[in-house]
Amino acid sequence: MKQKVLDYFNAHKDEVERLVVDITDRLVRQKTVNAGKDRLSEFPYLEAPGQERLAADVVAEYFDQWGIPYDIYEGAPTRANIVGNLGSGSPTLMMGCHLDIVPPGEGWATEPFEATRKGDLLYGRGVLDNKGPMASSMVAAWLLKNAGATLGGTFQIAGLASEEFREPGEEDPGIEYLLNNKLIAPDMAVIPDIGEDMKRIDIAEKGRAEFMITTTGRQAHGSTPDRGVNAVNMMARVLTAVEQLEMPHEVHPVLGSPSKNLGVLRGGEAANIVPGRCEAVLDVRFVPGQTVEQIQQLLLEAGQNAIAGYEGEGVGVEVTTGPYTVPHAMAADLPLVKAVQASVEQVLGFVPEPFGIGGGTFAKAFNVGGIPAVGFGPGADDQFHVVDEHIEVDQLVQFALVAALMACDLLS
Repeated sequence: MKQKVLDYFNAHKDEVERLVVDITDRLVRQKTVNAGKDRLSEFPYLEAPGQERLAADVVAEYFDQWGIPYDIYEGAPTRANIVGNLGSGSPTLMMGCHLDIVPPGEGWATEPFEATRKGDLLYGRGVLDNKGPMASSMVAAWLLKNAGATLGGTFQIAGLASEEFREPGEEDPGIEYLLNNKLIAPDMAVIPDIGEDMKRIDIAEKGRAEFMITTTGRQAHGSTPDRGVNAVNMMARVLTAVEQLEMPHEVHPVLGSPSKNLGVLRGGEAANIVPGRCEAVLDVRFVPGQTVEQIQQLLLEAGQNAIAGYEGEGVGVEVTTGPYTVPHAMAADLPLVKAVQASVEQVLGFVPEPFGIGGGTFAKAFNVGGIPAVGFGPGADDQFHVVDEHIEVDQLVQFALVAALMACDLLS
């Protein structure tokens, strides 16, 4: 079966390239910018954040042309997910891409909402993250179908909503909506959303938690600071203690150690007021064996020790936990990982290396739900969320073939 796919690809490589570029361009032209509702005025072309239905309709048009059945699920108005199915039954391998994009930003040398080709490079918002890989995944299904490959299972191509941003407190209209309502249940998944030029496979991701640290002092006039308790000064001591804090953990073989980053700091109303309150938001990426509850307690104890000299009614420090995800890790020798490696070696001549990341992809939602999933795909990892985002056309073409060969191995 793999040889049939290879032979068809080699005989129709120009058509594969044309399809990948054309589909990417049509998807990039859909302005599926995912930003907060309070920012919609900045994007007059948006009726709602994401509006992924625009891109899903493009995908549906190609599936209709190719005779690939599909379902569209809207987790919220205009927030569409599309899932195409080639073959039937189990096992099911899903290629999970997202249809939303980050805002284009200023300073582009090309039109961000067009896929502009310069030599072997394709420029535009989403050509890498994640509409180009979506096009490649679609063309992988086209390859399998036209080559006459007989699958012993289902090859799913999913265009998913709401990866880039979610309104605080809002139910996820994308992957969580689909999983929680049992609208999808693949046996395994590949998430082509990490870059790395197909040289590495994401098999583990750290957990991520936001911790809000608040110091409460006592406001006073700036001319009489002795009558107040300066919450900003308190926070300075707390943050010094937090920076020096070592969080007990076992070094993970792939993910390594946890990390901390102070991302937000707010305090004070005016220079002539002793601030009575200061807030900081800390981003912590943690590894298996650690919990958000343990980390929260560590931060609280460090903060309390740091301000032990400050006294007064209501004076103190508080640590609360905001949004968080848990870490996940899968074995490097699972059949899914081996199939990715074998297909890449056959097409590109090298074996991609398993590794772990501090960020997060849709792979986490699958793994936490008991579905083995890896991050693996084309493009350079320094092209995410940047002006003049670009990707090599040849990589998109190669990824289509790699994905088709993976399906042959895993669904044979």
